[in-house]
Amino acid sequence: MLPEYAQYLSPVWSRYTDLLVDHAEGPYLYTDDNRRILDFSTGIGVTNTGHCHPAVVQAAQAQLGRLMHGQINIVYHQPVLDLVKELLTVVPAHLNRFFFSNSGAEAVEASIKLARHATQRPNIIVFQGSFHGRTIGTMSLTTSNTIYRVGYQPLMSGVFVAPYPYAYRYGWSDEETVRFCLRELRLLLKTQTAPQETAAILIEPLLGEGGYVVPPLGFLKGLEQICHEHGILLIADEVQSGFGRTGKWFGHQYEEIEPDIMVMAKGLASGLPLSAIAARSELMEKWITGSHGGTYSANAVSCAAAAATVRVMREENLIENSRQMGEILMRHLKAVKDDFPCIGDVRGRGLMIATEFTTPDGEPDTHMAKTVWKLCLDNNLLLLTCGPYGNVIRWIPPLVINEKHITEALQKFQAALDRAAAS
Repeated sequence: MLPEYAQYLSPVWSRYTDLLVDHAEGPYLYTDDNRRILDFSTGIGVTNTGHCHPAVVQAAQAQLGRLMHGQINIVYHQPVLDLVKELLTVVPAHLNRFFFSNSGAEAVEASIKLARHATQRPNIIVFQGSFHGRTIGTMSLTTSNTIYRVGYQPLMSGVFVAPYPYAYRYGWSDEETVRFCLRELRLLLKTQTAPQETAAILIEPLLGEGGYVVPPLGFLKGLEQICHEHGILLIADEVQSGFGRTGKWFGHQYEEIEPDIMVMAKGLASGLPLSAIAARSELMEKWITGSHGGTYSANAVSCAAAAATVRVMREENLIENSRQMGEILMRHLKAVKDDFPCIGDVRGRGLMIATEFTTPDGEPDTHMAKTVWKLCLDNNLLLLTCGPYGNVIRWIPPLVINEKHITEALQKFQAALDRAAAS
């Protein structure tokens, strides 16, 4: 039954559940009807420090009593300066200038506007399966599903799409996949957008909404080389893969590339709305003053929560915990895969893991994925699906989980698989 007054909310929001959550703590949600649900969705990769981490709550509460809003064009406030200080300790050293906004989509748009000003070039290259947002601009960059575009054409021009190295889908080795995708990217630069007209290449270092796809090692390095050859900026969209999600601070660090611009959101402020881009100083200097901004950019309370988030992640070793717990979860999920042929692939890094469901002939099995997801929810485990066909169950628990939480989740997942296979 719908919660009271829920019928007055816009139906444009797609819904996973009709749960009414009363409160949350750590990895658990507590509903108004006394259900305790193990949350392996984290609000779509947002609450990396767990729900209502005491240090983050304290920082936000303290700031609420001092200054809720100090418009960044008009005044400085201490929380934004504290956040910059913390970010400088974790963001790659060459990315030393910051712009703050509210959502991942806004940050992506900011990165595109910066790239166009800095290069004086119009075009952007993105990748098949990418998700960068749902504004008119970012919808034009998003290719993970037609639902995000349907009925909104025409979209922003100057966007070109290259293949993402999805080895499992292609059925190739990692090496074959990397060669093919880099070759196709070079062909695109010969046939669709000339290098001198291409401002930036925008990529998720680990594909998010498009299926939690890990690019084979060597691809990001090859991409960086192509950018260097042609003076094209490389933008890393770390909205979902950032802040420890992959077992490193940022997903691109697995290949030690140096993006020119990095986009951050989701896990940045543990649930308060805040996003950011970090860029090379020489690029930021080319961004025309006054040409971009926002009333709520760098909100004081959100900045205070974000600075506390970075401190918590460092002090509680959440990056290392993400890596260690991810290895344990991955190992167990691969063992489950051996017992259930409906799981075609298990992949991921850190606590950003996918279980892809396929039919015996290798086609996407949306029905099985949705069935297992629903059975897990019925048993108080909240997961999410993704991918163009909705046949991938993604595992994005908070980075504070331990082996007990993993065991609990796996027991519920395996029970759901047993029931789905028997039906």
